[in-house]
Amino acid sequence: MFKNNKNLLVIAVIAIVNALGYGIIIPVLYTYSQKFGLTDFQNGLLFSVYSVGQFIATPIIGRLSDKFGRKPLLLISLFGTFLSFLLMAIAFNGWMLFFARALDGITAGNIPVASAVISDTTAPKDRAKGFGIIGAAFGFGFIFGPVISAFASPYGLSLPFWIAAIVTLISVILTWIILPETNINKKEIIKGKLIDFKKLFTSVTDPNVGTTLLVSLLYSLAFSLYIYAFQPFAVKTLGMNVSMIALNFTAIGVVGLIAQGFVIPKVIKLWGEKQLLIYSFIATTITFIILFLAKHLWLFLTISIIHAFFNSFISPLIQTMLSKEMDEKSQGSILGLNASYISIGTIFGPIIGGAITTLSIELPFLSAAVVVFTCFILSREILKKHLAKQHAF
Repeated sequence: MFKNNKNLLVIAVIAIVNALGYGIIIPVLYTYSQKFGLTDFQNGLLFSVYSVGQFIATPIIGRLSDKFGRKPLLLISLFGTFLSFLLMAIAFNGWMLFFARALDGITAGNIPVASAVISDTTAPKDRAKGFGIIGAAFGFGFIFGPVISAFASPYGLSLPFWIAAIVTLISVILTWIILPETNINKKEIIKGKLIDFKKLFTSVTDPNVGTTLLVSLLYSLAFSLYIYAFQPFAVKTLGMNVSMIALNFTAIGVVGLIAQGFVIPKVIKLWGEKQLLIYSFIATTITFIILFLAKHLWLFLTISIIHAFFNSFISPLIQTMLSKEMDEKSQGSILGLNASYISIGTIFGPIIGGAITTLSIELPFLSAAVVVFTCFILSREILKKHLAKQHAF
């Protein structure tokens, strides 16, 4: 496929570099921020500010790329990420960290624009493979990014940010030199609301996909709450250092890649999407409860990896269910709405996690379990509606 379309190779490299940068900084971000005296709640805000910027800016960047071309917007986006990593590396107070994370979020349109490049340069029948390349490249980067962080952090907590900045700068240079402009038919910016808040609120009442969208929002909230709470608990209760946290993230990434690449297709044939989603919610609820109770390092690490296995099923299952419930003309709209709901979850999850952590450092895991159990109840209702439709025909 790369032989016929060299743009895909460039995009794959960009996706790998993008994920490497993310994978490098996430394991060290919490510990690094402690240098500047940030409280756990302020840390939750630090995690959240990126998602706020991304939620607002991504649709704007997408539309601007339609008007001015993919390459300029991709370069701006990647350069913004480079600057954010650089600012974090040289930060001398907490406000610089917040500014850097907000800047990264505001310019974090590189993956949507990269997806647009694939749409521009591939036939419809090959686009799924092209998007799959982005997913695989991102998985690859997220596995090896934490490894880099694990080996770099003992030499200074700022070093992973320097490495992430250099890696991203390489991506900027590659895009500038190698990638041609793929949006040949540039057009006027489409008028209309960038973020339709009314539709966001009313879509959960849609008889076909409303409950599934609500489940997606709630699980995004629970997972973001967990991702934030993982590090304070690991550092303060279990005594883990950055290298241990990073290698655990790598193990989680490997398990997720195996689950999504090899296990999901087989178990879907066995149980179907809706039943498998129910089982996944049961399993993740149980793992969150055990994480809440765990006080020993190896128990916590083992359960976190088991959790990663079942967690890897949930997002692909929800997207598949949404795509099957709507006609072809509504696919993009519904999947875009789902992306917005996921973004909302990633905004509020860390904030709630940071607030709860000030009360009890273990409590976010129990809170996540309650939210996921709610997802389990709602997913049973989805299955009941599906079975009722089948019996009606």
